[in-house]
Amino acid sequence: MTDILSHAQIWAAIDALGERYGLTPSGLARKAGLDPTTFNRSKRETSEGRQRWPSTESIAKVLQATGASLDEFMALVSANSAATRRHTRPLIGLAQAGEGGFFDDAGFAVGAGWDEIEVLSDADEHSYALEISGDSMSPLYRDGDIVIVSPAAPIRRGDRVVVKTASGEIMAKELKRQTARFIELRSINPAFPDRVVPREDVSWMARILWASQ
Repeated sequence: MTDILSHAQIWAAIDALGERYGLTPSGLARKAGLDPTTFNRSKRETSEGRQRWPSTESIAKVLQATGASLDEFMALVSANSAATRRHTRPLIGLAQAGEGGFFDDAGFAVGAGWDEIEVLSDADEHSYALEISGDSMSPLYRDGDIVIVSPAAPIRRGDRVVVKTASGEIMAKELKRQTARFIELRSINPAFPDRVVPREDVSWMARILWASQ
């Protein structure tokens, strides 16, 4: 099974690195030449509750400013991994998921044929993992990426979602708008058209919580 780094782990490692060098989150950001609020806890989620991840550039600047090595930072990530509860989630390929028998009418995982993956996160108990195939969702999601999906999570405009149609098509899009009659979806890959799907043709829609790349 594969381990996936979680949002909580990465932020905990940044906090631990600051503590090791006697710095608060704002002090660590300031030392790295970043906005002092960059690592504040209030910046780790959007006002809608979506997770914000630290950028690779900000982590690189922190390592340079403190003199810490990448190995040292990854050791802190590993230490937090050991302290983080592991969750096993069902895993299936996105193309295979459209064959039927893997989901109930609400989009919850059912049936046999699922693999398993260990996820180091606090994703809800109804979540499952889908492995992306092809390039229809690039550049955001590429072939082999794994997305963690929850049919129980609330969905808002702008969220990335997985949608299953009555014909068995499974697609990952961004929710543009919902009306009483239609669901409007924005394509992640600009080479593919946006979609407007009648509500009666949508079997279920589930929110993408996060992705491993």
